[in-house]
Amino acid sequence: MTPLEHLIEQGKVAENVPLGPLTTYKSGGPARYLAEIDDIESLLELIASGVTASHPLLVLGRGSNLVVADAGFGGLVIHLSGGFAETRIEGTTVTAGSAVPLPRLARTCVDQGLRGLEFFVGIPGSVGGAIRQNAGCFGSETRDRLVEAQIINLRTGTIRADGPDALELSYRHSNLGSDDLVIDARFETDRGDAAEGRRKIREITRWRRDNQPGGTLNAGSVFKNPPDISAGELIDSLGLKGHRVGDVAVSDKHANFFVAGPEATSEDVRGLVEEIKDRVLQLSGTMLEPEIQFVGFRE
Repeated sequence: MTPLEHLIEQGKVAENVPLGPLTTYKSGGPARYLAEIDDIESLLELIASGVTASHPLLVLGRGSNLVVADAGFGGLVIHLSGGFAETRIEGTTVTAGSAVPLPRLARTCVDQGLRGLEFFVGIPGSVGGAIRQNAGCFGSETRDRLVEAQIINLRTGTIRADGPDALELSYRHSNLGSDDLVIDARFETDRGDAAEGRRKIREITRWRRDNQPGGTLNAGSVFKNPPDISAGELIDSLGLKGHRVGDVAVSDKHANFFVAGPEATSEDVRGLVEEIKDRVLQLSGTMLEPEIQFVGFRE
């Protein structure tokens, strides 16, 4: 019996698990294998088995910027929960597990009279994704408050602690690879008035409600902003709102959000992303770079 077969027999790895329900687009095929990991000991056991060194890997958080191919993902998906969704506060230092939802982290801090992470309430991802993409909005980025993140190499089991410079955090970028998994992250906050923090959170959520297509199937911002203009403004200026491929369309409310209907496929999403990217390049000379991640697609 192979190590992977042994893990499957023990119920520690599942086969052919649908991934669509774990993403915000709710589309896409299954993972060939999926490991639900709720503590560091289980993660180390998985790595020690050797299966993470012999299969393509995908670390799955909240699936808020992920599009899985309709054929699925032929490797091993690692989905974090349990202990990875816990937050610890010591003074003004906040340590949050990789699976902690960013809106929850923002509200937890404000409730404790800690300021500086309110911007996270506007980002529907998790702490691990925030580190990987240096997530940000409303003029703030993850790197502004990050002290260091604990990262484990899924091939070797080596653990390191890197700060913003070592991670090379820049606009929607880090140097983390597919073999890297964020265990947790330590942030520095400021003492402040909780009522004022809650007011700030209400302001951010109100702006999102007024300017973004909430209550729809979407993956947030599709493209990174080019210099000097937002991607949404550029797409809108070229008359591309409402442009559609299959059952996915450029939102009429915010042109950098692509909204899926009930019959949408992941191929529709990718097709619209490629079509809009090509049209923008042809019409404006600007090459847009996708912010969302495509997994399992043929190149």
